[in-house]
Amino acid sequence: MRLKLKWLSVALGFISIIGFSQSKKTITPKTYVAAKTQETIVIDGDGSDVSWNKADWTALFEDIENNEKPKYGTKVKMLWDDTNFYILAKLDEPHVWANLKQRDTIIFYNNDFEVFIDPDSDTFNYYELEINALNTAWDLFLSKPYRENDNVVLNDWNIPGLKSAVKIKGTLNNPNDIDEGWVLEMAIPWASYKTSYFDKNVPADKFWRVNFSRVNWQHSITDKGYERKKDAAGKFLPEYNWVWSPMGVINMHEPEKWGYVYFSSKEGKDNFTIPQEEKVKWELYTLYRAQKDYFQKNNKWAVSLASLNKETISVDSKVLKPKLENHASGFNISVKSPFSDKIFIIRQDGKIITN
Repeated sequence: MRLKLKWLSVALGFISIIGFSQSKKTITPKTYVAAKTQETIVIDGDGSDVSWNKADWTALFEDIENNEKPKYGTKVKMLWDDTNFYILAKLDEPHVWANLKQRDTIIFYNNDFEVFIDPDSDTFNYYELEINALNTAWDLFLSKPYRENDNVVLNDWNIPGLKSAVKIKGTLNNPNDIDEGWVLEMAIPWASYKTSYFDKNVPADKFWRVNFSRVNWQHSITDKGYERKKDAAGKFLPEYNWVWSPMGVINMHEPEKWGYVYFSSKEGKDNFTIPQEEKVKWELYTLYRAQKDYFQKNNKWAVSLASLNKETISVDSKVLKPKLENHASGFNISVKSPFSDKIFIIRQDGKIITN
């Protein structure tokens, strides 16, 4: 069933409260090479499988705006096989607590771990998964980012065949001791991530756009146990957002900024370099965001690129020559890649088309 629930928009709105404001910083997405495993991974939250021991941890998560160092450490490993995408997350936390037990409730009202995946890197039709320390899941399908007013959120979409397990390093919901943290292990079937009905959706030797987020709240201890901390006016204090690949703004729903995970089938270590044409797309998204900001300020689209950017745009010393075309329903910005004959077009809704 297609949903556009007001409560969901409100609930999610606070994590993208400045969803239309944009970072002035240059965002360079992180990269990770996920090795293919020949071993059967046991999803038990232990992470002791031989293949996990061979996999590298990501760097420690950073603040979503890349400002302050997170209070607690978070890191991830990734593997894959022909059936699943495997994720192992380690979250340091001296007080592990959770009270939400119903699937598809608003899990980020607890401390949680979140997975964001866009299989075809066009910012449309992407997936979100949130899990707390009770191993309660909330999985969502989104047709477009929240910045587009006509986006659709499928809250009742579930990942068929999802396997996940949590192992607490300490005691859950016990304020009388100090915990080490919790480990989350999961197997997400490739069959969940379709870009089209007949899609060959196992990304062997390809990259997908992926990001991870950790929501962490300041807490109070009452006779009921742990609760999110409130200020003197009775409002919840803002949450911390710690992520693998920083966004530059408190908003996870800008998929063009997510990291790159390359799924290597090579035996042994492999390398991955972000393709130059991806960098061309980044520049298109910069112009797209500038056009969106222009509309907010002027209630009309700019008709000249000079109104959006007055500097030379280049990628790896190659100058880009974008073109702006206005039409009845919005605009297109196109550019020919200096690294190939491909022409990339970004529409007013943020979708990129390749010709």
